[in-house]
Amino acid sequence: MLITTRIMTKLNVILILLDDLGWRDLGCYGSTFYETPHLDQLATSGVRFTDAYAAAPVCSPTRASILTGKYPATVGVTDWIDWGNFTHPARGRLIDAPYIDHLPLEESSLAKALKAAGYHTWHVGKWHLGSMPYYPDRQGFDVNIGGCAWGLPTGGGYRSPWHIPTLEDGPPGEYLTDRLTDEAIKLIRNHPGQPFFLNLWHYAVHTPLQADPELVQKYVAKSRELGLDQRPTFAEGNVFPCEHKRDQRIMRRLVQSEPTYAAMIENLDANVGRLIEAVGDAGLAEQTVIIFTSDNGGLATSEGSPTCNAPLAEGKGWMYEGGMRVPLIIGGPGILPGVCDVPVTSPDLYPTILEFAGIAPEFVQPIAGLSWLPLLRGKHDLERDAIFWHYPHYGNQGGTPGSSVRSGDYKLIEFYEDRRIELYNLREDIGETHDLATTHPDLAGHLHALLTDWREHVEANIPIPNPAYHSE
Repeated sequence: MLITTRIMTKLNVILILLDDLGWRDLGCYGSTFYETPHLDQLATSGVRFTDAYAAAPVCSPTRASILTGKYPATVGVTDWIDWGNFTHPARGRLIDAPYIDHLPLEESSLAKALKAAGYHTWHVGKWHLGSMPYYPDRQGFDVNIGGCAWGLPTGGGYRSPWHIPTLEDGPPGEYLTDRLTDEAIKLIRNHPGQPFFLNLWHYAVHTPLQADPELVQKYVAKSRELGLDQRPTFAEGNVFPCEHKRDQRIMRRLVQSEPTYAAMIENLDANVGRLIEAVGDAGLAEQTVIIFTSDNGGLATSEGSPTCNAPLAEGKGWMYEGGMRVPLIIGGPGILPGVCDVPVTSPDLYPTILEFAGIAPEFVQPIAGLSWLPLLRGKHDLERDAIFWHYPHYGNQGGTPGSSVRSGDYKLIEFYEDRRIELYNLREDIGETHDLATTHPDLAGHLHALLTDWREHVEANIPIPNPAYHSE
């Protein structure tokens, strides 16, 4: 049910979306290695969500979901957009399901809805939702700084010249996260008086790992002091075969000790602090909501495994909690500080942000998300039975195609390769170590029926058997 409460004053909204930031990658979420004082302060003054989820275990689907209020399966963007056609469709026992490689222009995006309501709409940073015909300026944004088809800074990495098509190169060596924050601050300082929506989607902390050498050395020393400088490896290339047995999966735990990644996080935190300070200096603190979250779980099972999501299982690209549970912090006027353990998901951002703007979401387009305003004002429940995920692809981090559902404390996963079902009580077993599917068959059957009905309702694409694999 959509919330009908309206805010009398249209609030400015800043949505800070990180790339690949894990659930435990902030001090306020339990990290003792990474240092994030500004985000920790935002969490103290606002609401920190413990059970927030990305709509998918990879980036593009979550981004499409945020901008439309729909599940990725409904939009049609269900995997990271392989703009160079280098990887897809991936093949194993199955062949990846097809997906569209852009955010459809017919969608009433957040930016379009807010622009129609008199908002200035600014996009700064990563886009990864299509090539030039589908860039942010075609999707309702007045400004596009840095948004293109790229999923990571592939030119010069985080150091200029980065050769991003929609961002002028800076002085040699300029750091990308600093530059994008500078651009966002300029927009705020030149704020013309109308309410604004700043969609600040950082490329950080996606690979390549690059940071200030002095800051890296700080964490090299810290790692040594804590005895964390010997990081274990598990397989060639640090990619874990998806056929591993359960006890092997559970043992795949690293610790947060990668110095360059830690330096990237501290730099990001400092830039969030600069942005918050700029909002205050502009006299806009009492009219601005700041939302901070990530597009998927931390990169923990491939590409050097720069972070660790423990006690969550696995990471980016997987159907387990490490792939989809993310940090979420919201601060601003009228928000009661606290910690919220109600499960929420990416499509909810759409109606939540529209309600901050005084817009009734039900009059824009059909959506799957629910507004968080009741939770931000002290309530402890949303009228929702379940949250769903559908990822019919092979994650290049080791995960296999599947879908899942969470209802209350319980989460059920169905893996498409063998139609295996796993059931977990997340309240008692956040690490998903004890599969309850055989001991709770009635509950597993009920949740599987919910998942099946939902897939049929959204007309989800299912991967097909791979003849080459089955002929071997």
